Amino acid sequence: MYGTIVRRKVEQVFSEINRGNWHAMVDGLGDPFHYRFHGDHALGGVRTSRATIEAWWERVTRLLPGAKFEVREVLVTGWPWRTRVAARLRVSGDLPTGEVYDNTMFQFMTIRWGRVTEIETLENLQILERALASVAAAGQTEAIAAPIVD
Repeated sequence: MYGTIVRRKVEQVFSEINRGNWHAMVDGLGDPFHYRFHGDHALGGVRTSRATIEAWWERVTRLLPGAKFEVREVLVTGWPWRTRVAARLRVSGDLPTGEVYDNTMFQFMTIRWGRVTEIETLENLQILERALASVAAAGQTEAIAAPIVD
């Protein structure tokens, strides 16, 4: 039963993100939290403060506007004091060059008493870096900026 509740909550958060409300994800973070997006690119790096995660989401929406997350699988284990979640998603959207961004994303989370304390995100970096290069070539140089970290 608990796993079903957590699974539905994860699906709800991604549904909110798809509607443009990334604050739903930020509002679920614990204090402290640790968010790592693998890779040395404009979306990569580690964030541990609310200010940097908000700046990161603002960048995501500028670089990949309209990106949608399709939750394909959510695995949940543990209890409220230490819940582990693994999610497999498809992330896709139109790029300014007319190309379509289509990638697989894996996200691993730790939840403690209803608050997300750790997130680790992995995507196919070759696909992501090609998309960011395409966005940069279309004039959005932030796509090749240094990661937002703290």
